[in-house]
Amino acid sequence: MTQGRSLRLFLVDGTPNGLLTAEIMNWTGHVLSGPRTKLSELVQRPECGRTGVYFLVGTDPENSLRPLVYIGESDDVATRLKQHNRAEGSGGKDFWEKVCLVTSKDQNLTKSHIKYLESLLIKSAQGVARCKLVNGTAHDYVNLPESDRADMAFFLEQIRTILPVLGLDFLRPSSSTAQDGQGQPHTTQDISPRFTLSVPKYRIVATAQEVDGEFVVLIGSKARGTWEGVAGGYQSLFTQLCDDGILVDEGGGLRRFTSDYAFSSPSAAAAVVAGRSANGRISWVTEAGGVTYGAWQEQLVNAANPPVELELESGSD
Repeated sequence: MTQGRSLRLFLVDGTPNGLLTAEIMNWTGHVLSGPRTKLSELVQRPECGRTGVYFLVGTDPENSLRPLVYIGESDDVATRLKQHNRAEGSGGKDFWEKVCLVTSKDQNLTKSHIKYLESLLIKSAQGVARCKLVNGTAHDYVNLPESDRADMAFFLEQIRTILPVLGLDFLRPSSSTAQDGQGQPHTTQDISPRFTLSVPKYRIVATAQEVDGEFVVLIGSKARGTWEGVAGGYQSLFTQLCDDGILVDEGGGLRRFTSDYAFSSPSAAAAVVAGRSANGRISWVTEAGGVTYGAWQEQLVNAANPPVELELESGSD
């Protein structure tokens, strides 16, 4: 089980949609985030004059399930953001709606540090595959001393921890039944029992486990070969997984999961497996005992907070 962390969030102008700063206890990093509409205020902040890495985040018009992200670095982020704010034809970028800047409170990040960190971030985003990167291929920076590379690896892990708290999930590693988000083996408390979903008519058999709040369909699970449900809903997710090679053609009207894949809910997982809308709370059942996911979850809640039985006293009239 992973250890708890203490984060400090500060709403700069007192509103949830304005500028926001974030810090983790005992970490020298500092995060500043805000919408593009607040750029004039953001570039006046002292953090923007420091050396740091930044993320430009926007909506992908071709795939609403994943954001467009640009990862950059600069000695003077304010100047770089002003350049990105220009029209596309003038060397700027039109897609982004939000910016997030990461600097160091002790200002010890050098140009070499942030170039190396930028490379790590791009590779991480490519590996996680939760976004579409506007960047090209990440460059390898190997001139950093070994101790500094270790420091930047730690810096990266803190960034991957804090960004999802700000609603930026593109660096969050997908849940695995083998390891937790810090790369450590899971304990038995971290994962659920195995669940199965079967559709005998189409020879579909899939297995899954709940890990860190996500419902993970396991590698080798079978799914329907094509989407047969009504248009919309999870059809776009089904298509995306096929395009990404997560679901590959198995022949005979079936597809196969080539890796573990974490879904936001058991119903999303059930729909992709069945090729149509499905209620995951009743479709998935435990391998041992055949208890539905919904009933299993209810048992957990009741075990954590047993219902109180009231004793009624009988009295005479």
